Amino acid sequence: MGNLNIGMIGLDTSHAVAFTKLLNDPNNHFHVKGGKVMMACPVGSLDFALSYSRISGITKEVEQYGVRIVETIDEVAEQCDAILLESVDGRVHLEQLSKMVMFNKPIFIDKPFCLSSSDASKMVELSEKYNTPIMSSSALRFAETLGQALSAQDKGNIIGADCFGPMEMVETQPGYFWYGIHTIEMLYAILGSGANNVRTVSNQDYDLIISQWEDGRIGTARGNRKGNYNFGAVIHYENGNEYVRIDSSSKPYYASLLEQILLFFCGAKPIVPVSETLEIIRFIEAANESKVTGELMWI
Repeated sequence: MGNLNIGMIGLDTSHAVAFTKLLNDPNNHFHVKGGKVMMACPVGSLDFALSYSRISGITKEVEQYGVRIVETIDEVAEQCDAILLESVDGRVHLEQLSKMVMFNKPIFIDKPFCLSSSDASKMVELSEKYNTPIMSSSALRFAETLGQALSAQDKGNIIGADCFGPMEMVETQPGYFWYGIHTIEMLYAILGSGANNVRTVSNQDYDLIISQWEDGRIGTARGNRKGNYNFGAVIHYENGNEYVRIDSSSKPYYASLLEQILLFFCGAKPIVPVSETLEIIRFIEAANESKVTGELMWI
């Protein structure tokens, strides 16, 4: 397939600008080839300040890269080869997907995929009913330093992981669906699917999510609302440990994610299976439940 005409839904997140720059500017040092954002619909959520307050500024930015702004989701879905669903509010993803899924264009759904297992199941059902491929992921799992650590051949199997990052929370995106999803996706990138249960310890400034996998491995996701806001992980192998600092590589993880999205748009299976995305949504749901009850929750 040649250069794809890509459509974008939602202009209320910094990802919309970052992705457009990387795809549309051939002079960008980390330019991602294979497609251009040609059209966008600037939908947003009027009850979410972090959505509606950003639409105007982000719309102006993406227009500078030759993106045509249109009024409806249908226009984008009808006229483009593939779609980036970028709306920052996970509550609206099911509704937005339902408006475009019948056009049979591959759709990348930015994090969070949605905010409940119920919505997640309905989204997958829509995808299967209309034979429309979908993919979702946080960009953090594609950081170069993490990829290098995961490809190490000299330390044996991975036996556990402790991930950390900022853990901001907002009212409309419950608990760990807002920023916690990044650290949790890193944990899944390291350990894979198969989490069995989760328990959360939380106070005003910090969170610690502890989970045991079906094979006995233990993974943690630590979050800070005070102190440093670095993303990273310690990976435990049979023969050693490795500290991974996410922001230490020159290549932006957005570029690495876009490379995978373009492969998916061209027919490849999503590098993050939809089944894993479903499990991540349930993991976050269970972690949120444990945050309230203090009890061990099953996934």
